[in-house]
Amino acid sequence: MAKKDLEYWRSRCLAKIGSVEETPFGPEILVYKVSGKMFALMGVEPPLSINLKCDPQEAMILRDTFPEVIPGYHMNKKHWNTVALDTQLDRSLILGWIDDSYDLVVKGLPKKVQSALKSS
Repeated sequence: MAKKDLEYWRSRCLAKIGSVEETPFGPEILVYKVSGKMFALMGVEPPLSINLKCDPQEAMILRDTFPEVIPGYHMNKKHWNTVALDTQLDRSLILGWIDDSYDLVVKGLPKKVQSALKSS
């Protein structure tokens, strides 16, 4: 079951425009980038979790609201959350947080790069 879930989350991250998957920290950590900037990191071993970039205020709200959301593991805790994927959290919530992470990173890219992504 975990392999199926891993493939689901991989496909969702790779569905983002311009997204690429890399393994700069070794094969056990999948890193998703857009234009060279990370928007998600996911371990391949259970229990599955994903690190997502987040607005600092929103990050705190999510951590206070959902026990499955904790400060980003091995990341800047102000800007990153770790979300447990092997939980009862509604997938649509997590998909929204992936979108938010991606959008936050894209918003920080140069306007020319943002335009190129939009026209892809």
